[in-house]
Amino acid sequence: MRKPQNFQWKEITMGTCYYPEHWKEELWPEDLRSRELWQDDLQRMKAAGITVIRVAEFAWNKVEPEENVFVFDFWDEFLKLCKLEEMQVIFGTPTATPPAWLTEKYPEVLNCRQDGVPYRHGARRHYNYNSPKYRELSARIVEKLAQHYGKHPAIVGWQIDNELNCEVDEFYSEADSVAFRNFVKEKYKTLDNLNEAWGTVFWNQTYTDWEQIYVPRPVLNNGCNPHLRLDYYRFISESTISFCKMQAEIISKYKKDGDYITTNGMFWNLDNHKMAEECLDVYTYDSYPSFAFGLNRDPKTAKDLNDRHWSKNLTEVRSICPHFGIMEQQSGAGGWTTRMEGPAPRPGQLTLWAMQSVAHGADYISFFRWRTCTFSTEMYWHGILDYDNRDNRKLAEVKDFYNKLKCLDEVCGADYTAAFGVLKDYDNMWDTNVDVWHRRVEAQSSEEIFIASEIYHTPYNTLYLSEDTDIKELQKYPVLIYAHPVIMTGKRAALLKEYVANGGILIIGCRSGYKQENGKCVMLPQPGLLQKITGSDVRDFTFTSPAEPSVTANWDGQTIDMPIFNDIMEPVEEGETLAFYDNSYYAGKPAVIRKNTGKGYAIHFGSTFSRESMKVLLEYTGILEPFQAMLEAPQEVEVIQRVKGNKKYFFVLNYMGSEQKIVLKKQMRSLYDNVIANGEICMKPYETIVYEVLE
Repeated sequence: MRKPQNFQWKEITMGTCYYPEHWKEELWPEDLRSRELWQDDLQRMKAAGITVIRVAEFAWNKVEPEENVFVFDFWDEFLKLCKLEEMQVIFGTPTATPPAWLTEKYPEVLNCRQDGVPYRHGARRHYNYNSPKYRELSARIVEKLAQHYGKHPAIVGWQIDNELNCEVDEFYSEADSVAFRNFVKEKYKTLDNLNEAWGTVFWNQTYTDWEQIYVPRPVLNNGCNPHLRLDYYRFISESTISFCKMQAEIISKYKKDGDYITTNGMFWNLDNHKMAEECLDVYTYDSYPSFAFGLNRDPKTAKDLNDRHWSKNLTEVRSICPHFGIMEQQSGAGGWTTRMEGPAPRPGQLTLWAMQSVAHGADYISFFRWRTCTFSTEMYWHGILDYDNRDNRKLAEVKDFYNKLKCLDEVCGADYTAAFGVLKDYDNMWDTNVDVWHRRVEAQSSEEIFIASEIYHTPYNTLYLSEDTDIKELQKYPVLIYAHPVIMTGKRAALLKEYVANGGILIIGCRSGYKQENGKCVMLPQPGLLQKITGSDVRDFTFTSPAEPSVTANWDGQTIDMPIFNDIMEPVEEGETLAFYDNSYYAGKPAVIRKNTGKGYAIHFGSTFSRESMKVLLEYTGILEPFQAMLEAPQEVEVIQRVKGNKKYFFVLNYMGSEQKIVLKKQMRSLYDNVIANGEICMKPYETIVYEVLE
């Protein structure tokens, strides 16, 4: 059972990211120097409703300009001003960007490409977590900062590093190979155990000495042993968590009671759930929906819902921390000088995207950034204010958003309503890194389940299985979809069987249950350990051929698509066939099988999921469109319900640049203006509305 988060905001709060080190007064024209820029900024922020700022996450040199020389004048001065202006501060540890003196003197701290060539100083995230020297120096700077500022009255929270595993999530330095050897030595104890788990007899890879083991190295066709690579990704996750935990433990010694520890972002090869539980008080995410409109895309033909797709990411975040924060919320056009080009948010989109975060569970919204930087790599990553520092439409919209937020304080802490759950686990997630067959089917189904949930207004929560997942966590959901659990353990299979026996409905897709935890295939009929739950026996299987017509199946007269991959099955052990393939060489063979167990049942859907087949499944299980009796909306509009006590709140978000009509079937109160509404409502382009249902 996952433990509850340690910190929750008492009211929905607004902040921004600020970089006082970028704004020395001497850099500004004469007519601005007299305005005392820092103070002017803080006062303008407060006037806009901003009460919290994040600082310092890239400012190592401001505290340690040379090795073991520590100066605090800069942050002392700035934090004194923050206290004077009653601005609260989240202070970042600066370990994402080590200074030049450090990387020059200690090149062993640098991460490397897979071929061993080090990444050089000049960007960010060029260090590796396993360098003993980098851990030593990181611990020292964090200790110095926490000692000095831990009790500062302006500080309310601490951010560890910045976007752990962003931009680079693979590590190939010598220090990583040393640490990886220790990781697998601890896991397997003997080389015989390791060789067996990794199947090293294949292609004569058997290890006879621990020193022969390295992190994955360049090999022909990138065909590195997949079982080694699976453990390697587990190792990266543990390394990242260890680095985060080291910092959290230091900060915890010095911070004030009530101040929280967090980190931001949600990136790859990292068990974010474990990190949150072991290291953090609350989790924060960085939300940039405008990526959907980047100049390298064609949003007019996109099938992934464009900016609305960020709701999928926010659903993942909510599985880590139900009441989370947004440390970086898009406020302007995104882009570096080297990559990423995108348009500015249209009028209304800044509010739309921020309210999207609130709807999904965010009780803290911090815009990135206060003012656009006038130099270096991110000078095209636009903030609320532009280079000229003048009031603009974005600032006006931030003020309007704040006024809307203040009307939503009663919603703070309300729980997201889900009609079903989507099961995931990190073993299978990492397996998609090493298995292109798995990656293809998982990518299709994950995307289509989300899209079906959105357009058919049937929301879900993501639930990550871990070793200590309790049956009570599963029983919160009448229906669970475990799309492609390629790796299956006996413990998880037993948990799923208990869930079904107690009345749950479990749906799995193709390619399920044929691997064990080390990634080796099991010599069992598919779906392996799940067969006794599903009553299905996979006798044959294939990718669908692009040379042939699309494969479909007949389900009680309904034609459903069966894309990408097909399990060709027979029912066993009281399994019942629900649908048969229409075409290909397996026409007439079972495509969907159901088995009843106890009070519930399981469905083996012999393909990947599509939005159309998901609609059929949601309808069959009786959970399609649970809000229909209260509200109707077109597919272009997102509908989210949050519940607090006996009160129900609906967030209704129009992602289109055109008007959309919704129908309220019950009396509801608009929280923005306290107006009672019923019947047909016309929503403006990009408009958001939040209703309380009046029973």
